[in-house]
Amino acid sequence: LFAVLVALYEEPEKPDSALDFLKHHLGASAPENPEIEALRLEVAEMKEKYEAVLEENIKLKNKV
Repeated sequence: LFAVLVALYEEPEKPDSALDFLKHHLGASAPENPEIEALRLEVAEMKEKYEAVLEENIKLKNKV
């Protein structure tokens, strides 16, 4: 802990959050929540569906 605090003190560009700096350097980042991963997958699926709908929309507009 002392070494990380010294690194923070010696850092030329001070971070916005000292707590985040400590977490990063101590490796105390929270493990990925399974719910977050599920939401990321859902977002990816929605983006694919969105792109498909856009393509379909363009094709339909060209028919008209």
